[in-house]
Amino acid sequence: MYITRSRLGSGFAVLLVLCTLLATAAVDLPGQQVAPTLIRDVAVFDGTSARGPMDVLVRDGRIGAMGPDLEVPAGSVVVEGRGRTLLPGLIDAHTHAFGDALREALVFGVTTELDMFTDAGFARQMRSEQAGRGAATRADLFSAGTLVTAPGGHGTEYGMVIPTLEGPEQAQAFVDARLAEGSDWIKIVYDDGHAYGLDLPTLDLATLRAAIDAAHARDVLAVVHVGDAAAAEEAIAAGADALVHLFTDEAAAPGFAERVAQSGAFIVPTLTVLRSVTGQPGAAGLTDDPAVAPYLMPASRTNLGQAFPDRSGQGEARYQVAADAVERLHAAGVAILAGTDAPNPGTAHGSALHRELELLVDAGLTPAEALRAATEAPARAFALEDRGRIAEGLRADLLLVDGDPLTDIRATRAIAGIWKGGVRVDRDAYAAAVAAASTTSAPSIPAEGLMLSDFDAGALTAALGSWMPSSDSFAGGASTGEVRVESTADGQALVVRGTISDKIAYPWYGAMWVPGSPPMTPVDLAGAEGFRFRTRGDGGTYRVLLFSQGNGMMPLIRTFTAEAGWTEVVMTWADFGIDGGDVMGLVWSGGPEVGAFEFVLDDVTLR
Repeated sequence: MYITRSRLGSGFAVLLVLCTLLATAAVDLPGQQVAPTLIRDVAVFDGTSARGPMDVLVRDGRIGAMGPDLEVPAGSVVVEGRGRTLLPGLIDAHTHAFGDALREALVFGVTTELDMFTDAGFARQMRSEQAGRGAATRADLFSAGTLVTAPGGHGTEYGMVIPTLEGPEQAQAFVDARLAEGSDWIKIVYDDGHAYGLDLPTLDLATLRAAIDAAHARDVLAVVHVGDAAAAEEAIAAGADALVHLFTDEAAAPGFAERVAQSGAFIVPTLTVLRSVTGQPGAAGLTDDPAVAPYLMPASRTNLGQAFPDRSGQGEARYQVAADAVERLHAAGVAILAGTDAPNPGTAHGSALHRELELLVDAGLTPAEALRAATEAPARAFALEDRGRIAEGLRADLLLVDGDPLTDIRATRAIAGIWKGGVRVDRDAYAAAVAAASTTSAPSIPAEGLMLSDFDAGALTAALGSWMPSSDSFAGGASTGEVRVESTADGQALVVRGTISDKIAYPWYGAMWVPGSPPMTPVDLAGAEGFRFRTRGDGGTYRVLLFSQGNGMMPLIRTFTAEAGWTEVVMTWADFGIDGGDVMGLVWSGGPEVGAFEFVLDDVTLR
């Protein structure tokens, strides 16, 4: 889906981590010994059907045995399962992961995310951790990496410089480059945005076919993002293995479901985000659910209440187009997979998948079929043979819930236990972190006319908050530089210089100012209209990234030009679409253009 143009989505938000801004992230310890776990007398949904009650033994990270009255190994942890249901760990088949998203997903029983666009370096790092230490404190990640899109098309609007595909003759080399970066499958954008009131370039039909054929030539899946019914028809006819959204613009043509079934393609409808697209926050009700709310970080709580603007004025009717299509596709025997498109408006990692299950049931799937859509079906579709089911020898990625979700799908929210690779997730610790974050209110600062830094003392200090360098090294980048106060012809000023590397898709290096302590604590700066600064430099165009709690930890972006002579730049909070009440940080950044850069800042002032 379309994150608003002022937001810098997907992989770029890894910037948050760079300055140790996500200090709550846990570290997996290699070689830790975990006692066997026996879950006793529990009803089991094994990924396809109900079984039990029975005992389930977890040993060495896998399902060791299943059956009635199992012997309890010495030293085992025994968990009572009566009145509860044991499910495979859930799989969200459409997300965009960065930062702390995978940890949040795991707290809601989502043990694997299938990412549809993030930085290739970030995805490689996640897979390396999974293969090495097991990543017991977060969900596993498999990813399409960089998506396939046209110049100026969807995916290029986030401030990231990404490669684009111009014609069919380039398709094989383009796909091969993505696979060399580590993409697990190929995601292709075939969407001009008209269904959402946008006008975006997109691939032509010949290039779409060539990209699909190029993926198939390398024996990998080609999944296609579409936004309208006509594009969905064309993508299926071109040989797509899947559609990773459905559409809301018009009802599917007669026979569409049967044509999809005949093609063998699967569908990830993303009903939660399609509700948001039609003007209603897709999963907003989760914030009032006592089984969910204690585990929602403030940014996620805010994001769940957001929606895209409904330009049609026919929101519910447009959503029903997608729900009806799900019903017809399912009736035709098409495999339906559960995916949320988190973290778009109206969603959040982990929690939103429980809403997606509910919407699938509302669209005609039985609870068992909806659960299969989040377990066995995505594991089978994406060839993840070690997960998605509960069977001896498979990974012990497990979700234990109170009650029976085969009767009431909402029971998946009543989580009694989660295991990732046989290691139990500490939900209490996460809830305590959420409580601490939720009770920390933004201090109000009398900000009008406050000079933050004139640098005349020759030091990197601020009247409020602090400065620090920010680079792309954490995300696998190689951009280098320095942030330092230097003497200029006009006195002391902050010099930001460096070299932007092309090692990752969204490189940066810059200076970050954070108003709170610890860094990224939200501060109420609404007493000022915004900020101003003086700048000069090499004539390049650079970026100011603004982080606010209400925008779900995703930066908002404005640009400025550093001319040869001093100029004053004024930016208001309204320019970024906020009121200034929860500002967490500002970054003055070089990139994404590759090469050397230099600019100077002075007299940074709240106004």
